[in-house]
Amino acid sequence: MKENYFVKDTSLASRGEIQIKWVSKWMPVLDGLYHKFKGTGIFKNKKVALCIHLEAKTAYLALIIKKLGAEVWVTSSNPLSTKDEVAAALAKRGVHVYARHAASHDEYLSYIDTILKNKMDVAVDDGGDICEYLHENPKYGKNIKGICEETTTGVIRLKELEKKGKLRYSAIAVNDAKSKHLFDNRYGTGQSTWTAITQLTNMNIAGKCVVVIGYGWVGRGVAARAHGLGANVVVTEIDPWKALEATMDGYRVMPIKDASPLGDFFVTTTGESNVLRIEHMKKMKNGAFLSNAGHFDYEIDILKLKKYAKKCEVVRNEIEEYTMPEGKHIYVLARGGIINIAGGLGHPADIMDMSFSVQLGCLHFFLSSRNMEPKLYKVPEEIDRLVTYEKLRAERIVIDR
Repeated sequence: MKENYFVKDTSLASRGEIQIKWVSKWMPVLDGLYHKFKGTGIFKNKKVALCIHLEAKTAYLALIIKKLGAEVWVTSSNPLSTKDEVAAALAKRGVHVYARHAASHDEYLSYIDTILKNKMDVAVDDGGDICEYLHENPKYGKNIKGICEETTTGVIRLKELEKKGKLRYSAIAVNDAKSKHLFDNRYGTGQSTWTAITQLTNMNIAGKCVVVIGYGWVGRGVAARAHGLGANVVVTEIDPWKALEATMDGYRVMPIKDASPLGDFFVTTTGESNVLRIEHMKKMKNGAFLSNAGHFDYEIDILKLKKYAKKCEVVRNEIEEYTMPEGKHIYVLARGGIINIAGGLGHPADIMDMSFSVQLGCLHFFLSSRNMEPKLYKVPEEIDRLVTYEKLRAERIVIDR
């Protein structure tokens, strides 16, 4: 590749520009932090890597970082969530973007390799793939001052590395910031999951049985929005405290095996692999819809479903119909990928405004700090508060201080 980018089709750029321009209208917190940081010169001539779901809000973050003077390299943390028109728009704007919708796993790894071999100064990660690749190829990580992790899944991976004493780089658990998980995971994923499901299926949710697998922040949001749409919500959990919380929030709680025959819609929200398995699918009713709101596409055991089913065909955009040996049909949305992005537009712009502002603040923190001990850090309190106060200011909300 001789160009400084690799995208599907640069002629799609005008469509991507329209999307980026729209979301930029609703991201005032990010704009506010840009104005606070632009005079510091901290980002000037630094190399910043972003491995995150590549759509319009992400693109606006990348452009803000570039505007601050950095050289920005971008790929998608999940090829199924890549918007080719947005990638093309970034390439036209001078961002080094390597991404293509539905790229193979080997292609995806080659994109990460292309970015990281340019020896980044800081990185935004989403799911931990950049961190893992740097550990496997430490020669690429010589300049890295820090990694900012966006998701619950990625933070779990970082904690495992730290616990084993194998974490080579400083990292910040951006996902754990109050101004991130309270809003992004709960309200952002909650709303955008159901927006995607209803748009893909054209089905009514009221009166249906919705099974939410996992009751973390994402599960709480998905359950609350399903309830608001009039669904009968069932929650499955392995954590006794979360199970009790779900019960006290008004939902029925039971094992997945007992919920399987009841559900019309199933949504996985755990970040764990194969939580919805073939033994559960065999018990499901005809016409059940399966979707995943977690980062990776392995929460639903699609491989065993494909082996068990007599037939699989695409019957609607991002809907696969599996014909089971017993004659019933089960529908998988967005191929088991992260439903709100792979099958929709992702989080609302005004929600991602806060999450990406935390990211920008943490990148600034790493770049303006001396080399830090390689361990997992919390988001500095001053950054968390700054983002929240900027949001209040943008919404013209005044509180006692």
